[in-house]
Amino acid sequence: MNPAGPAPFVVVIGPPGVGKSTVARGLAERLGRRLVDTDTLVEEREGSSIADLFVEAGEEYFRDAERRAVIDSLPEDGIVLALGGGAPMTPAIESALAGHRVLFLDVGIADAAKRIGFDRARPLLAVNPRQAWIRAMDQRRPTYEGLARWRVDTAGRTAEEVVDAALVLLEEDE
Repeated sequence: MNPAGPAPFVVVIGPPGVGKSTVARGLAERLGRRLVDTDTLVEEREGSSIADLFVEAGEEYFRDAERRAVIDSLPEDGIVLALGGGAPMTPAIESALAGHRVLFLDVGIADAAKRIGFDRARPLLAVNPRQAWIRAMDQRRPTYEGLARWRVDTAGRTAEEVVDAALVLLEEDE
């Protein structure tokens, strides 16, 4: 079921390190659509990096800014929309995503570790990053899977291969 009115062509969700921004950018380029990355939008609106927002204003403030960015972007017709890893866990965002064309990019801990290196730029992974990632993914997976129309496993694949796999699924659905 599609939501009434304009809507993104596809919303890309998944955990940190899965390549949401990179894959969404590739999809937007290949489809000739505009990319909206809500992490970038939050940083632009707030004039601060997400890591700094967490430290200076707190997670609650960041989640509210993230919620506004997602809710403001969902009515934009035909875009490729990339969400931050924790965005779907906010009840208002989870509810707003119902009925949208959602692509869940999945990844295991080994591939995520290679991609992000569990650096300090990811505030929720700053302390015991591997265990924090596993715990977060265990909590988030049911939400990701419940929202997703499609799932693409990114393990061992290049971004281009993930984009190709996603395009096959998106084209089959049209």
